[in-house]
Amino acid sequence: MRLSTSAIALVVGLLVNHGAQASELPQRWVSAGGALSEWVTALGGESKLVGVDTTSQHPASLKALPSIGYQRQLSAEGILSLRPQILVGTEEMGPPPVLAQIRSAGVQVEMFSAQPDLPTLQGNLQHLGKLLGDEAKASELFAGYEQALDQQKNWLTKAQATQKAPGVLLLLGHAGGKPLIAGKDTAADWVLQQAGGHNLATHSGYKPFSVESLAGLSPDVLVFSDRALSGDAARAALFKENPILAATPAAKSGRVFELDPTLLVGGLGPRLPHSLVQLSAGFYPSQAKPAP
Repeated sequence: MRLSTSAIALVVGLLVNHGAQASELPQRWVSAGGALSEWVTALGGESKLVGVDTTSQHPASLKALPSIGYQRQLSAEGILSLRPQILVGTEEMGPPPVLAQIRSAGVQVEMFSAQPDLPTLQGNLQHLGKLLGDEAKASELFAGYEQALDQQKNWLTKAQATQKAPGVLLLLGHAGGKPLIAGKDTAADWVLQQAGGHNLATHSGYKPFSVESLAGLSPDVLVFSDRALSGDAARAALFKENPILAATPAAKSGRVFELDPTLLVGGLGPRLPHSLVQLSAGFYPSQAKPAP
């Protein structure tokens, strides 16, 4: 079939317009926030990243990129030296005067919400998908995430039919030093709930751990996140610096589990569903392990 001259012109025009739109999208990205960096990568934008913050540890290839420091303590000079077209981060990113300086230098600054819930995640992914030119992929990723959480919920319903939700405390620390207890309205609380745990902490936000804060609480499970150490070293440091924890039912029964602290930064990230499966297996040991 032969195309008319007008039809050919129309096709060429569409291709040119598509190319122009693609070229208008930011090509040099800096990301401040572990979850956002992971989503940029999942959306096929890793090659556009020219710098990330210290919480952006996954995938491991991101560690080879220039670091812009911690997301809450950014430096305009360090970021601008990378000649970015766009800086993405959440409301955790700052300080505000630095962000203002970056904007005044002509860099597009896009703020996302770190609120741990699905509607927020959906909005974040749609926005990222638009900025990267792949909204269809963003919708696909969200659908898969939602499906994974539905499977998790169904598994929990069956598990909780025969076992009571365990009482849990989540401790966020640094090299075993006095940790913070994760309370309500935090990403950590969302994780515990989705994994089927009952967060024994009743305060909002994060509160410093103390002997008094443990009074009256008998956690069945302890979950710890250490920003400096991992594995056995982190576990040993936690109990060395906070020996009272050794007297808890959780410690006596060996139900002490580690959670990667980068999972709690920048909102809901792509690795969380798998981590929920791992935690649930520890919370409900008598049940068959949930499917990943």
